[in-house]
Amino acid sequence: MSSNRKDTLRLLAQFSTVGMSVAFSIFIGVGIGYYLDHKVFDGRTSPWLTLIFLGFGVAAAFKNLYDMASRKDL
Repeated sequence: MSSNRKDTLRLLAQFSTVGMSVAFSIFIGVGIGYYLDHKVFDGRTSPWLTLIFLGFGVAAAFKNLYDMASRKDL
């Protein structure tokens, strides 16, 4: 395989990792918040914990983006 093709595949893998990291962080945050709202507190706190954990998920996504962007091996 040529080095140009290897570099292209490596970059494609890195960019797909970024997208999945952002999506998973947000979905996990929303999932935890929804679970706490509806299963643990029986809807008494709905939608507040979902929104709070959505914010945590977005913050984690930005932190992951920052960590990936600041890696030295790119």
